Amino acid sequence: MTTATAIVAGHGIALRRSLHLPNPPGKPSSASFSARPYPHPHYRLAVPTPRRPCRSISSESPTASAAADTAEGEDDPAAATIEEEEEEEELDPLAEVCYLDPEADAEGIREWEVDFCSRPILDARGKKVWELVVCDATLSLQFTRFFPNTSINSVTLRDALASVSTSLGVPLPDRARFFRSQMQTIISRACNELGVKAVPSRRCVSLLLWLEERYETVYSRHPGFQQGTKPLLTLDNPFASNLPDNLFGDKWAFVQLPFADVREEVELLGRRYAFGAGLDLDLLGFELDETTLVPGVAVESSRARPLAAWMNGLEICSMEVDTDRANLILSAGVSTRYVYAAYQKSAATTQEAEAWEAAKKACGGLHFLAIQENLNSDSCVGFWLLLDLPPPPV
Repeated sequence: MTTATAIVAGHGIALRRSLHLPNPPGKPSSASFSARPYPHPHYRLAVPTPRRPCRSISSESPTASAAADTAEGEDDPAAATIEEEEEEEELDPLAEVCYLDPEADAEGIREWEVDFCSRPILDARGKKVWELVVCDATLSLQFTRFFPNTSINSVTLRDALASVSTSLGVPLPDRARFFRSQMQTIISRACNELGVKAVPSRRCVSLLLWLEERYETVYSRHPGFQQGTKPLLTLDNPFASNLPDNLFGDKWAFVQLPFADVREEVELLGRRYAFGAGLDLDLLGFELDETTLVPGVAVESSRARPLAAWMNGLEICSMEVDTDRANLILSAGVSTRYVYAAYQKSAATTQEAEAWEAAKKACGGLHFLAIQENLNSDSCVGFWLLLDLPPPPV
């Protein structure tokens, strides 16, 4: 057993790791590190409050209300200010959202995140209400619309997605990410008819966290809310399959990078690397100390650039260690899980793998994947910032 030093992403972060005997030819070898204790982070999604939520409910909405807003006090600026403050404090669970940040570049919003599913709400017929939720990664664009369960089809969805564009005055996106595999047929068909590429992916981080927030602020306060209702369409978590041969690296290592340097890597993604994906850490509101070490996995490959290109098309969302099987698992798309690598199981390696998972948990689920031509290199070919997220409550 030999000892080496790994330098990650050009920041000269020296990490000691034990390199074990390599796996069969073409398979990544294993590595480990000793994790330090980290402070527990506190973070929350910073959801912009729509300045003008859609008060007029669609005629097809099962939660439509015939009550009209009173005009009392509309000429009183002070009363209007108080009303606006009250609206910001508590969202109307019957209102639909139709919002575009006035400071956003409408033409620059080229990707949407979409969910179309039932909610734990019953309409007047005692049937579950469905909802379309659309946003972009920065939540500069927000749109919601309720539907009765009798109109759930690709035509309804197509028309609703088109109305997002016309209502907000934004172009249709190039891509629309969605995370429910059960809705792939309907969403793909609706998007295809609009010339939009439907992308199955769990990298809908803003959407997933917004749904969690809407559960607390909207759904649970709706008069038709049914507490304890389980989601109709749950997320898949299949057994991990074998990794395609073209995705293997030569060796890999558990590594760590200070949070400040992780931020820098995300900011430089578009300029330094051709491959990779970041997260909006400010929107997510991570409250980690700049020196906190974020765990990750570094992969060395003599075909680093082709490997990074192939990985770039997978919609990578997270990595985890299966300590029972001594495997490193890569999750991608909406329901794809690969056995990315294996290591020799022992009490020591199990402890080290558990330490890596504990470090990830202490960082709020934040971790990364870096692809390098050499683990001792001072640069990366690809860098993906990843985040473990629990399934949404709806």
